[in-house]
Amino acid sequence: MLILAIDTALEACAAAVLDTDAGQLLAQESLLMKRGHAEALMPMIARVMQSADLAFTSLDRIAVTVGPGSFTGLRVGISAARGLALAAKRPAAGLTTLSAYAATVVGQSGTAPVISAIDARHDHVYFQIVAGDGSQLVRPSVVPIDEAIAASQFGAPHLVGNAAKILADRWPKDGPQPVAVDAQPAPDIGWIAWLGAAADPETNPARPFYLRAPDAKPPAQPPLAAQAATS
Repeated sequence: MLILAIDTALEACAAAVLDTDAGQLLAQESLLMKRGHAEALMPMIARVMQSADLAFTSLDRIAVTVGPGSFTGLRVGISAARGLALAAKRPAAGLTTLSAYAATVVGQSGTAPVISAIDARHDHVYFQIVAGDGSQLVRPSVVPIDEAIAASQFGAPHLVGNAAKILADRWPKDGPQPVAVDAQPAPDIGWIAWLGAAADPETNPARPFYLRAPDAKPPAQPPLAAQAATS
């Protein structure tokens, strides 16, 4: 199976092509960035596809991170994945950033639980907890950091994600201490590709996975309409 993986959910713009039959990535590229995903993504995808020496119609599936993450970044990646899938007549699968983070470390620390954490700002984190074997302990949610710290009840964890250090710095000193802290700015694009190969596009569609509403909200009444109402 040939998979094109795309990630623009957080502080990176990344793309890769995976050949599952060969068990290897044919090409990959990743750039750390907080802004500019829209301008960087399509040229990057073109370079990755050229490096892999593949036409888009040769792909079997497109995988993309769907959140939680930056609202702007998510729209860029998901729109690209949907557009390419439509043009190539191939399915697109969506993967959460939390599961992509966890995939890189599940099994590395034995039975230690894996806590994926993403900075949600305002003293909150998006987080998810899985057991050492990958089975879910706490479903994805957005919670205050102090509530996330209560996850110490599951034992000494492996912390991963762009908020891993935030949790580590506030971890209770009298509880089981983290066995590792991987403060990655974005998930590994290779693992996103492998997760995309395993995901069912029917049950994991390429659509945004939001755990809360955007911080910025439109005014209840457009300014011009408000002026007209008072004139």
